[in-house]
Amino acid sequence: MEKYAADIFSIREAQARIKSLAHTTPVLTSESLNDLSGRQLYFKCECFQKGGSFKFRGACNAVFSLDDKDAAKGVVTHSSGNHAGALSFAAKLRGIPAYIVISKNAPKCKVENVMRYGGQIIWAEASVQSREEVANKVLQETGGILIHPYNDGHVMSGQGTISLELLEQVPQIDTMIVPISGGAQSKAAGRIIMLRETNTIADGLRGFLGDKTWPVVRDLVDDVIIVEDNEIIEAMKLAFDILKVAVEPSGAIGLAAVLSDTFKKNPAWKDCRNIGIIFSGGNVDLGILWDSFKT
Repeated sequence: MEKYAADIFSIREAQARIKSLAHTTPVLTSESLNDLSGRQLYFKCECFQKGGSFKFRGACNAVFSLDDKDAAKGVVTHSSGNHAGALSFAAKLRGIPAYIVISKNAPKCKVENVMRYGGQIIWAEASVQSREEVANKVLQETGGILIHPYNDGHVMSGQGTISLELLEQVPQIDTMIVPISGGAQSKAAGRIIMLRETNTIADGLRGFLGDKTWPVVRDLVDDVIIVEDNEIIEAMKLAFDILKVAVEPSGAIGLAAVLSDTFKKNPAWKDCRNIGIIFSGGNVDLGILWDSFKT
């Protein structure tokens, strides 16, 4: 059996490590959304996590897993936003520097999070390739430790604590729907398919699969559901109107998926009755949120 970069043992270790640092986030329900979906929905609100997204869990676990010698060198990452703020916050808690490579077109609220938590911003062009190139240069200049936004075992284990926590809160859950950046074509092909970057309202889902995340998607994810931007916007509206929660586009994709015809009409999912949906983040510029709601 293949050994994954994160497993139940590393996730439990992460849960113990970050217990005093991360919030236990609430689970919300809504009879109106249950009626719309025809299922019992349980919304895990990571938008209320420290830093405004689930990314704090992984960043915190990674930072506090470092020994003192490595931690003193500082940490480096590249990110479209949420991991950037999360790593800045985690580094601040440990008292070490954080060097953050971030896209020039990153949402204002996500850039402000980095500044708020004391991260040192290094700008890059609006592409994963540019961010990676600049990050490599920063690593050479600073000698810092790279904390990859997703392709890292400690980061993955930290994020996995969401599932443990949710199952402790709602033991009857039989299905979880989580946001994922890519993977549909790769899963169908049985190998990583590299696609060109897509222009989407869900800026946090522009990443790619890595060699550590891919085996998990390949072996343990049942399916990947694709939704359109207009479906994401509608899900954001429903979350705000019914649950009174502001969810960023990337975080609303789970609700969009469970309300989609793709999910509702697939006989493979007819027995999915108690569904956990991860609202992964709430870092959205209010101006953009308002403009989206007017469309």
